Amino acid sequence: MSFTVYPALDIREGRVVRLLQGDYAQQTTYGDDPLPRAQAFADAGATWMHLVDLDAARAGGYTLAPLLSAIACQTGLKVQTGGGVRSRDDVARILDAGATRVVVGSVSVRAPETVIGWLGEFGPERLTIALDARQADDGRWLLPVHGWTETAEDTLDVLATRYAQAGMTHLLCTDIARDGMLSGPNIGLYQHLASLLPGVAVQASGGVRSAADVAEAKAVGCGGAILGKALLEGRMTLPEALAC
Repeated sequence: MSFTVYPALDIREGRVVRLLQGDYAQQTTYGDDPLPRAQAFADAGATWMHLVDLDAARAGGYTLAPLLSAIACQTGLKVQTGGGVRSRDDVARILDAGATRVVVGSVSVRAPETVIGWLGEFGPERLTIALDARQADDGRWLLPVHGWTETAEDTLDVLATRYAQAGMTHLLCTDIARDGMLSGPNIGLYQHLASLLPGVAVQASGGVRSAADVAEAKAVGCGGAILGKALLEGRMTLPEALAC
């Protein structure tokens, strides 16, 4: 399985930001220049990027279509993007705006039958199923929903297996406890998912802080890693990560 490095930009009100563990009240702003940053990713050798619409993630209704189109047309990057995807028409509109792959998050937990239908309609290469997880005291990985305030009935293992059986090929899994913390990715979690889901490209997300973390994610069988805060803060360079 090939390994993909996804430099990431989270956008809120037109600005490049990062949230701490998904908390909108704990935001750091890095500038209002997402397109030049995307071009810099391409110039550094990236072929993909990860783009998140934080406004839509909260309120629904993807707002980044103009930026997405500009990135796709001007940089040559393939863009994996999401935020606020609630319906089949949302998926279609984001693909039409220039996305190579649409990230489907909370609806993947709330309405798996619907999303399995989208896998059949659009094809598994056009969708990334995103499952944000938090480990319970008994070791199970639970799936918080509604702004991480409630917990879904299915565990991560159950739902991820169900999607894999339905044809999923791309899974983005964020360990909520490590999101934005620069504490290193949960390698044990990703090693578990890679063995549980052979043939699925698992994307490590949350806590990646160095090129060594990227290399470790690759070594345990991940199909990719999302690079956010560490890149924005200069803790590693994109060429260092790509060299892994």
